[in-house]
Amino acid sequence: MKNTTLGNLLVALPLMVAGTLAVNSTASIAAGKVRPPLMEQGIQFGDLDRGSVIVWSRANKDSRMMVEYALNDQFTDSKIIRGPYALKGTDYTARQELNKLPLGKTVFVKVWFEDLTNARTKSEPVVGHFQTVSANDNVRFVWGGDTAGQGWGINEAFGGMKIYEAMRQVNPQFFIHSGDNIYADGIINATVTTSAAENGQLWTNIVTPEVAKVAETQAEFRGRYKYNLMDTNVRAFNAEVPQIWQWDDHEVVNNWSDAKDLSADTRYTVKDVPLLVARAATAFKEFSAQRPHSAEEADRVYRKVSYGPLLDVFVVDMRSYRGQNTANMQTVESAETKFLGDEQVAWLQNGLKNSTATWKVIAADMPIGLNISDDFVNNPPQRWEAIANGDNGPAAGRELEIARLLSNIKKDNVKNIVWLTADVHYAAAHYYDPSKAASNDFNGFWEFVSGPLNAGSFGPNSKDGTFGIQAVFEKAPPAGQVNLSPFAGLQFFGEVNIDKASKVMTVDLKDINGVSVHTETLAAE
Repeated sequence: MKNTTLGNLLVALPLMVAGTLAVNSTASIAAGKVRPPLMEQGIQFGDLDRGSVIVWSRANKDSRMMVEYALNDQFTDSKIIRGPYALKGTDYTARQELNKLPLGKTVFVKVWFEDLTNARTKSEPVVGHFQTVSANDNVRFVWGGDTAGQGWGINEAFGGMKIYEAMRQVNPQFFIHSGDNIYADGIINATVTTSAAENGQLWTNIVTPEVAKVAETQAEFRGRYKYNLMDTNVRAFNAEVPQIWQWDDHEVVNNWSDAKDLSADTRYTVKDVPLLVARAATAFKEFSAQRPHSAEEADRVYRKVSYGPLLDVFVVDMRSYRGQNTANMQTVESAETKFLGDEQVAWLQNGLKNSTATWKVIAADMPIGLNISDDFVNNPPQRWEAIANGDNGPAAGRELEIARLLSNIKKDNVKNIVWLTADVHYAAAHYYDPSKAASNDFNGFWEFVSGPLNAGSFGPNSKDGTFGIQAVFEKAPPAGQVNLSPFAGLQFFGEVNIDKASKVMTVDLKDINGVSVHTETLAAE
């Protein structure tokens, strides 16, 4: 159940949640001397681990982040942390870790910014709360991906990105964003007319200068994240549900790798993909509540987040270490066939082997056995974007790396692995059956697909039989219909529940209204 006292507080102070309060009652403000900082993007929590969490927010001027937290909504016996400075170099974003938190408790948080003038004016605070996870708790979380894609942005007449409210209503302990947090390469126009399949309805978007063109400058990449945070559903969700972010391609540009060629794309004046990646990665780090890795690899995204004896989440990065997109039919592993890369594969294999949690979730930004093309001219494609290569035979190309990983997981006798992903903009439940696979040296496992969260609906994709994929369930647009708007209702998120007593995992695929469209119940081995 939600805390009703806090709920009343949020209702009474809606502008605190929205982060748009622009007044301050101090004498210096009344005199017009110094205006206080604003918190227009609200707050976020990220990478909730056992007893620690990252608190994120953003000001609009040079200031210092202040964080107060307590175990009650009156903030009695609270602790105040003088957080980091928010300066122009990071677009006034700031992150502060809270640690040594008690487990199995609701933690209430208040964030404000104090400016760096002698007046020391303060922003109005933004409040939120989250739940830490103890060994005595059941586990509940949600996942999904693909936000504000294909030109379907914030439509206030529709209710905004209301799938975020549907996710909030299930009261999850955390959320995994499976990638495509933004669509840096997608233009959002003020109005879009839907296809004939949707009766030519008019979709209206909020538009800012940063989303009216493809993102190229640092400010434009940052503006994409700020755009999503204009949505009231997203800000309310962020103030209650800690998040685990990973990234995929649209944080930079569609289907990017180091070999991406933009020379013929007239939308871009910046043709250097490494420069776009650098700007995109910087904005991604600035606007996510991700716990920084270390100086060893400051930009590293892959990591493990633990939730006690029931669950470890292994967050992988299928974008940063891949070779270029090719026909994907090589018969020997090489630089071209890398997908996760050797170091990440070794990290994942060792992490799974050493995990003592009952369930091991691999949070992936792309599915394993779906054919995803990076060639819109040739059929069959000459370039593949993901792991599969459209060939049902033994593993080839990037499949070689995955075959090696799956074989080693079997050799290490690791049980209870579930893959969760998004990317393809429809909902699906896949079982990978070694008895029906061309490369079959692995134990059978489930992969669940959800999304989009507020983007065009597509699919279903064709299947590659190398690893014996069985489509147990799919919900996607009717044949021949593509890029359906959220009007169509084909927006999906996943909900996972793990029962502490039986250790059973229940996976629900849910629609934009929070209605379950498919359920799988998995017993722990």
